[in-house]
Amino acid sequence: MGKNKGARNTITLECVCKYPNNINKRKNGIFRYTTSKNRRNTPNRLELSKFCPNCNCHSMFKEIK
Repeated sequence: MGKNKGARNTITLECVCKYPNNINKRKNGIFRYTTSKNRRNTPNRLELSKFCPNCNCHSMFKEIK
């Protein structure tokens, strides 16, 4: 039998460039990453700096539901 992942849940990270006031976008749309995190150790929302091909730069990605 394999290991059980237990408290690890899949989350989606969305770029902040989705807001219409951002004029630096290279193309339209919303870019998202999918990852997992341990809900027991990190109950608050995750924020990471990652590369967004729509913005063509590194920007903040925030966890969404």
